[in-house]
Amino acid sequence: MPVWFTVLAVLALLWNLVGCLAVAADLVVVATGAVGQLPADQQALYAARPAWAVVGSVVAVLAGLAGSLGLLMRRRWAMPLLLASLAGLVLQDLGFVLMARSVELPAMALGMQALVAAIAVGLVLLARLAGRRGWLR
Repeated sequence: MPVWFTVLAVLALLWNLVGCLAVAADLVVVATGAVGQLPADQQALYAARPAWAVVGSVVAVLAGLAGSLGLLMRRRWAMPLLLASLAGLVLQDLGFVLMARSVELPAMALGMQALVAAIAVGLVLLARLAGRRGWLR
């Protein structure tokens, strides 16, 4: 197995760990009622977000973290977890599309979503390549 694969697996694990921390921080803001202390435009974003989109976010980061760990451990179960992560991301993105109908989304948020989607697809493709080359057990 090439060194670049291990490097990418470590980076994927770190990326998804940061994603888990971001989602956890977001959930804390909601759970503690701190949303009320945010500027009005950010409060509107929280109010417009469907609950199922939040579930999608949680699935995306947790499955992505586990799938990335699977890549690092060279396990075949990484692929279904990374596919589940991508499915969670699709739910999250559908939530963004619906939110965009009622509130204006910041351009940075949309750009970040595009980056997240590209990385999620890239990780699925990496797992597929690793499976085809026999790097996963």
